[in-house]
Amino acid sequence: MGLLDIDSIHKVYDEKVAVDNLSLSVPRGVIYGIIGPNGAGKTTTIRMIMNITIPDRGEIRFDGKPISDAFKSRVGYLPEERGLYKKMTCEEVLLYLADLKGASKADVAGRIGHWLERMELSDYRDKKVEELSKGMAQKLQFISTILHEPDIVVLDELFSGLDPVNTELLKDVILDLKRNGTTILFSTHVMEQAEKLCEYLCMISKGHKVLDGSLSDVKNRFGTNSIHVQYEGDGAFMKGLAGVEAVREFPTYSELRLADAADGNAVLARIIEQVSVRRFEFKEPSLYDIFIQMAKVDPAELQSEPEEVVS
Repeated sequence: MGLLDIDSIHKVYDEKVAVDNLSLSVPRGVIYGIIGPNGAGKTTTIRMIMNITIPDRGEIRFDGKPISDAFKSRVGYLPEERGLYKKMTCEEVLLYLADLKGASKADVAGRIGHWLERMELSDYRDKKVEELSKGMAQKLQFISTILHEPDIVVLDELFSGLDPVNTELLKDVILDLKRNGTTILFSTHVMEQAEKLCEYLCMISKGHKVLDGSLSDVKNRFGTNSIHVQYEGDGAFMKGLAGVEAVREFPTYSELRLADAADGNAVLARIIEQVSVRRFEFKEPSLYDIFIQMAKVDPAELQSEPEEVVS
């Protein structure tokens, strides 16, 4: 049993299935990603976890019990649609939102200064929210999500709209929270983010779960069937090589996905015949490559596969 367990939840809107019999288990103290294309059902799933939307059927349990009003004091939730009270000062809005989650002013007063400094917002403590830039407001809302020290933090597309510096800042904070025992659940369609942060993941496509498990197990399922080749010359010919299923081409290198029975050394020998190879590497597929493969397959077929990785 995980800290958060989802058992066969199902949701339909206007005869369209948004989430179809989804089950997953989020272990305690890990970073868990719900990933998938836009419109896959990630946000609907999170809204059901947060009890904003009620599943048509299925059950969600937190710490072994059905979701109840007591859950709000143990969870921090940052929705994709950001929103703060613009006429309040930064400190006022933090105190107000903490109070809604059952934390008193005495509980959080000492933490506010720490988090404003950590998020580089100390100079804005007494300024109104409407004076903040979009990125600053997003960091302030993140503070409000974690200020009451929840057991689990649920983040829907956390990094959307953030510049690289602030993305790195929030990433470091998430890792610190995880080290301190907080469970992190976040959704994203950006595979590079998920691959860098997640220990466990669930991939959703068209409302169906198509992959579930630890990141290492998911990658092992797809084997070491990729070649990274850095070269000089025109690499367009690689798309037609026997044994090569797909090519992602960049200006100075290409990433090749090989067929299961392909001889990687033979493929590499044919490449060397036509371009000057500066560097090559046999590697496991990236989460991006896996995502592209799985998003193109009928999820109904994937659910019937006996080899599916389950956490």
